[in-house]
Amino acid sequence: MTAHDCLDVAVQELTSAGFVPDEARRDAAVLARHALGWTITDWAIRARSEAPADLPVLLETLTRRRAAREPVAYITGTREFYGRNFQVTPAVLIPRPETEGLVEVVKEIAGAAGSAGPTGSTGSTGPIVIDVGTGSGCIAITVALECPHARVIAVDSSAAALDVARANASTLGAPRVEFIHGDLLPPSLPIADIVISNPPYVATRDREALAPDVRDHEPAEALFAGEDGLEVVRALVRAAAMRLAIGGAFVMEIGAGQADAIKPLIAMSGLRLEGIRPDLQGIPRVVIARRPRVS
Repeated sequence: MTAHDCLDVAVQELTSAGFVPDEARRDAAVLARHALGWTITDWAIRARSEAPADLPVLLETLTRRRAAREPVAYITGTREFYGRNFQVTPAVLIPRPETEGLVEVVKEIAGAAGSAGPTGSTGSTGPIVIDVGTGSGCIAITVALECPHARVIAVDSSAAALDVARANASTLGAPRVEFIHGDLLPPSLPIADIVISNPPYVATRDREALAPDVRDHEPAEALFAGEDGLEVVRALVRAAAMRLAIGGAFVMEIGAGQADAIKPLIAMSGLRLEGIRPDLQGIPRVVIARRPRVS
């Protein structure tokens, strides 16, 4: 059998398990390249040649896991975020493209601040950026690599998630990121110039509506936040308002349909809403607020 023949068998198995043909072929191709250790270029060149003898068995094992709706990222152990490959395990949420919008906003804010920090009150050589609920570390590590003048601190209540994040920081060359085990913004943290977060924001009432890949495999504590999905957001907004330097920025991802509910929460906290940016699908996704300067 050729590698391409093995791929066709995997596609057929996934299609029989209920996957639409395009999704089945896409996922099977990723799993086949993972089993072979091939790049996309390798596949283009070698797919029609004789497959390694162990490929059929290896690919069948991986395909059965995917047929049971285990996410491809957990099967391969990696997911790309902002052009870099991050290690992921079932202890962390799988990075998603819409979250890259948070990084874009922080880069703008940190870049505009120059090397003195937005407020000039921290005494650091660059802005202090705190990532709340860091998970795999994809946000914190990316910010650290894209904004090398910033001091980046990553916080998570899950020790297992922090282990994954530390491994990613080491692998990707971001050793200066500081990792803290704690909930939201522990009082031991410094006053921040930027607080950034992709908090849990799925309503528990919507659990059954989620795809089984997400509902049954990704960590519930990183997904769900009370009946309306805003339980963690409420606490986070209040904590950020108290831990931000004057003029500091709060940048947070929200779910579809939550923009109207977020606005009064921001106002009640004492922060000033600057805007809510849409993602590539036009869904309001990235909240940007500031702690007002004293007039």
